[in-house]
Amino acid sequence: MSKTWKIYLLALISFLVGTSEFIIAGILDRIAESLNVSVVAAGQFITVFSLAYGFGTPILIALTSNIKRKKLLLYSLGLFVVGNALAYLLPGFGLFIASRIIMALGAGVVVVTSLTVAAKISPAGKQGSAIATVIMGFTASLIIGVPLGRIIASTYEWQAVFGLIGLFGLLAILILNFTIPDIENEEPVPLRKQLALLKEPKTAMALSVTFFWLGGYSIAYTYISPFLLNITGMSEGGLSSALLAFGIASLIGSQFGGYSADKWGIQRTLIGGMLLHILSLILLSISAHSAVLVFLVLILWSFSAWSSGPAQQYNLITLAPEASSIMLSLNSSVMQLSMAAGAGIGGIVVGQITLASITWIGAAGVAIALLVLAVSAGLFHSKYSRKAEEASR
Repeated sequence: MSKTWKIYLLALISFLVGTSEFIIAGILDRIAESLNVSVVAAGQFITVFSLAYGFGTPILIALTSNIKRKKLLLYSLGLFVVGNALAYLLPGFGLFIASRIIMALGAGVVVVTSLTVAAKISPAGKQGSAIATVIMGFTASLIIGVPLGRIIASTYEWQAVFGLIGLFGLLAILILNFTIPDIENEEPVPLRKQLALLKEPKTAMALSVTFFWLGGYSIAYTYISPFLLNITGMSEGGLSSALLAFGIASLIGSQFGGYSADKWGIQRTLIGGMLLHILSLILLSISAHSAVLVFLVLILWSFSAWSSGPAQQYNLITLAPEASSIMLSLNSSVMQLSMAAGAGIGGIVVGQITLASITWIGAAGVAIALLVLAVSAGLFHSKYSRKAEEASR
């Protein structure tokens, strides 16, 4: 199997992980009804997943630094499968929370290891595109996984979604075992040293960009199904179509982000994407009562939001290329913590203000990310930064 196909295989694995995480937003009302809880309470399943992912991933990456990357990928994928199996088999609010924690711990290591392997096996000068391809699998879950999950949940019980993910995860383990090569481990980095990286201003500010960018996205996306059903007045069929359109745009945006980072540079890609991100969230609120406009704005929102992903991942790798796994691990943790914060803030906004206001609050979060990006670019325009930017072209 060629390196290109191996990278696509890693993208398929990240698709499964993405589906397990994002599917909650697509079936939030179904879960709330089934478990007899409020939509806001059901939204905290995303918070629980993100917190377990965010805090657990760097610890597990540190503890498993001596394990070959291939074995680590297989082991973590196995843990992920167990979490999905428990979500399918065990009923009740508390037990579903437990399954989400197990699922998240496996998912975090799967994503970081997949991104590391993709960057290692990609041709020189194509690391940004390789990372974008793996992220493409993650975002493809929005195209196929989330709408399909909505359809399955409308026809069968919503738990069936997690049962299917678990079965495909088992199949992926078998395929990976025969196709992915052993990757040389990086020098083990203790957790204390990982946390020390956060004290470096460039790293801290870059991770802050991730936190506010994705946090703003999460505030709006967590409650997008109730928003489209109740504010826009979409039908059940219209919602599935809207989620499909959203997912297709996210896939295109992710691929474009990787291409743009390689060709035009990291900073231009991030700034342009975030400006469009802010604009689209504002337009989503303004156009909420027009189904046609909402469709178009959803596409713009998804494209712009996910175009920032590959550029930001590659940006962090260039900051510390000798510890790419650690940087990706820290970034993945910050991404999940921002998702948790976004889901929590979104729940407060929905409960205390109005459902319609989530897009404005989300836009404010992305605006803070853009401000931090602009400040960091001005403060750290050093020789290293210029070399990193040249390397991204």
